[in-house]
Amino acid sequence: MSSTPTSGAAVSSSPADVASTLPDWPWDPLSREAPRTLGYEAAAWAERWLIQPNGPRAGRRFRLTRGQLVWWLWWYAVDDDGRWLFNHGVRRLAKGSGKSPFAAVQALTEFCGPVRPLEAVETVPGRVAGAPVDLPWVQIAATAATQTKNTMRMVRAFAPKTSAVVEEFGLDPGKETYYKLPEGTLEVITSSASAAEGAESSFVVADETEHWTPSMRGPELAATLADNLAKSGARMLETCNAWVPGQESVAESSWEGWLAQEEGRTRGDARILYDAVVAPADTNMADPDSLKPALEHVYGDCPWVDVDAIAQRIWSPNSRPDDSKRKYLNWPVAAQDSWVAPEEWNRLADPTVTVADGERVVLFFDGSKSRDATALVGCTLESGHVFTLGVWEPDPNDPNDTVDASDVDRVVAQTFDRYDVVAFFADVKEWESFALTEWPQRHRDGLKVWAAPQGRPPQPVAWDMRGHAYEFAKATEALHEEIAEGAFTHDGDSRVARHVANARRRPYRDARAIGKESPDSPRKIDAAVCVIGARMVRRIALGSSKVKQKTGRAAFH
Repeated sequence: MSSTPTSGAAVSSSPADVASTLPDWPWDPLSREAPRTLGYEAAAWAERWLIQPNGPRAGRRFRLTRGQLVWWLWWYAVDDDGRWLFNHGVRRLAKGSGKSPFAAVQALTEFCGPVRPLEAVETVPGRVAGAPVDLPWVQIAATAATQTKNTMRMVRAFAPKTSAVVEEFGLDPGKETYYKLPEGTLEVITSSASAAEGAESSFVVADETEHWTPSMRGPELAATLADNLAKSGARMLETCNAWVPGQESVAESSWEGWLAQEEGRTRGDARILYDAVVAPADTNMADPDSLKPALEHVYGDCPWVDVDAIAQRIWSPNSRPDDSKRKYLNWPVAAQDSWVAPEEWNRLADPTVTVADGERVVLFFDGSKSRDATALVGCTLESGHVFTLGVWEPDPNDPNDTVDASDVDRVVAQTFDRYDVVAFFADVKEWESFALTEWPQRHRDGLKVWAAPQGRPPQPVAWDMRGHAYEFAKATEALHEEIAEGAFTHDGDSRVARHVANARRRPYRDARAIGKESPDSPRKIDAAVCVIGARMVRRIALGSSKVKQKTGRAAFH
C-alpha cells in the first residue's frame, strides 16, 4: 500500500456509498470487456444435478437467479493465463436473501463440479471448460456450530441420500460430513485455529463472519484458513449480514479490505469479489413510501421474499431499529459511542459539486509521519461545501512506511495555486518545519485570517491542537449538529467517510470531542479531524472583519 493519496484531488465518489457493489456482467458474447469464465459450465452443473428442496420451486431443478449467475460468472472468471481474477469472495446480503442455500450449492459444486479451468471453448466466445478437483476438501467453517447449521442443513437438503447427485458422484452423506471416492471430503469445522491448521482445503465457506470476532477467535481462524488455501491457490467465500462496527469482526475487516482495494491502497494482484446490496442512505424506516422501495431494491434478486412482511416486521413494536437496519437494510449499525452514523454522513454527499478555480476556500491540515494518517481538507467560504485535497495513510503493518512529506507539500502548493485560500490552519505536531516556517513563508501574504494572531509570535498557519483542545471539542459539537441538520454538502470521498465512521465520542470538560476507539487502533480518524477543522475555520473566517462578505449569499449554513 502506498502512503500517498490516489490523486491530489478528491475521490469523486465513495465505493462505500454504492447501492450494489457487484458489477454487472458484460452479457454481449462478442464484447471485449467480458472476461473468460467457466461460470457458465459450473452453473450448468448445479442446475442439472441439484433439486430445489423448498420454497415455490420445491421439487424442481435448481435455478440460479440473475444476481447469483452474475456472481458465479465473476467468481469463476480467469485471466489469459488461466488464473482467477478474484482470490476471495464476500456475499453480504440482507436477512432472508438466501445466502445459506446458495453457499450450500456452491459448496456442492466445488465438491463435485467442473470448477478448475482447463482451456477455452473455441466454439463459445469467453467460455472456459472446467474439470472437477481431484481430491476436493470443502470446509464449511464458523466459530460456533450454530453458525454452520443453516448451510449444512441445505447441503443435506440439496444432496439427500437417495438423490441423483449422490448416486452419480459416489457421495456418502452424513450429518456433518460428506465423503467422495477416492478421498474427497465436505465437512463442517468449528474448531480452533490450531486444529484447522495444515488442512489442504480446496474451498472454504466462512459462515456468518459478522460473528467472527476476536473474543470468538474469529480473525485467528480466518487467517489460518486463508493460509491453508494459499498453498494451493484455492479460495474462500464469506457469507455475512451487516456487522456491528468496532467489534473487529472478520466481516468488517473484509469490508475494509475491499474499500482499500477500490481506493487503490492495496499491494499485489489479489482481489476481493464483494457482493452487497444496500438500502439507500436516506431511507426512512417510518415512512412506507421510503421503506418499501428500499426493501424492493435490497431484495430485488429474491423473488421468494415478501417485502410487505419484512416491512411489518420492521414496524413491529418488538423490533429494535438498529437490528432492522442491520438485518433488512444491510447497514452496519454504528457502535454506541460512534460520533456519526455512516448513513448520516453519506446523506450529505454530493460529488457533483465542483469547486471552481479561484474560489475562496479555507483549509485544515492534520499530519503524522508514520503512526497515524495525514489529511488536508478544504471548505468553500460561500457554500460551505467540504472537499478532500489529500489523505495519506502509511501501512500500519509496515513500520518503515512513512508519509511522503514532499508530496504533501506539493498538494499544498497546488491548492494555493488553484484557489483563493483565505485561511489555512495546520496542526503543528510532527510537522513543525512546515507549519511554523515553510508554509508561512510562502503563503502568509495571501491569508486574510491567521491561525493564531494573538500568539507569541503570531502564527499565520500553525494551530497547535494541543493548546486548543476545548475550542476543538466545541467545534466538534457544532459540526455534529450541522450534520444532523444537513447544513452542508461534501464530496463523498471514501477515505474521509471511513475516518468519520471510525470516530468515537469522547467527553472533554462540558463538551464532546472525538477520538479513536483505542490509542493504538489502526482505524484512523485524521480526515474526520480535518473536516471538523475546516468547518471551524470557515466559521472563524465568516466572522472576521478582514473577510469581505459577498452579497446575495447566505453567510452561515
